Amino acid sequence: MSTAPAKKVVVFDYGFGNVRSAERALAHVGAEVEITGDYDKAMNADGLLVPGVGAFAACMKGLREARGDWVIGRRLAGGRPVMGICVGMQILFSRGIEHGVETEGMDEWPGTVGPLKADVVPHMGWNTVQAAEGSRLFAGLPADARYYFVHSYAVRDWELEVGNPNMRAPQVTWATHGEPFVAAVENGPLWATQFHPEKSGDAGAQLLSNWTQTL
Repeated sequence: MSTAPAKKVVVFDYGFGNVRSAERALAHVGAEVEITGDYDKAMNADGLLVPGVGAFAACMKGLREARGDWVIGRRLAGGRPVMGICVGMQILFSRGIEHGVETEGMDEWPGTVGPLKADVVPHMGWNTVQAAEGSRLFAGLPADARYYFVHSYAVRDWELEVGNPNMRAPQVTWATHGEPFVAAVENGPLWATQFHPEKSGDAGAQLLSNWTQTL
């Protein structure tokens, strides 16, 4: 009885992100994982995971210096899967505003990453989400599943409109901390989460397994 080969996933190493935690979590769900900033390996993997922690501007600077913006753009142009986590999701939007300073993002999706308006910031700890209807990322997960968040900034408005009825509209998952914000997006080959699936226990493992099964 033959089994399908493990999916090869590169955790893109550009100096920002919990690369070891992501590596362990992906390996746990059966992926063949490599942490690297190598352009060719990142281009040729079945899936590319882009982590991110810290400031939006610093992450974007590090990503560009490592040619990560080229890697992401080229992969998506070819329909090849990319997943962003935490600030690795935020930098996929048009811009980030931190302490009044605006930084240009990847602009894969229109929208602005700005400060969360809540009584307690950062939003740190476990929270539920309102998964998009028909989501593949959250398939098999109960509505009351909780995921681990650590962030002070978020996207509060989804701005992308799909006018072509033949194109599948992005699936947007929301969470609330003081106000609603985008918690995850599934848009063709580009998926992303604001929370940390690699720190979200069994629910996070199921979510990462759902992603790797689409590769």
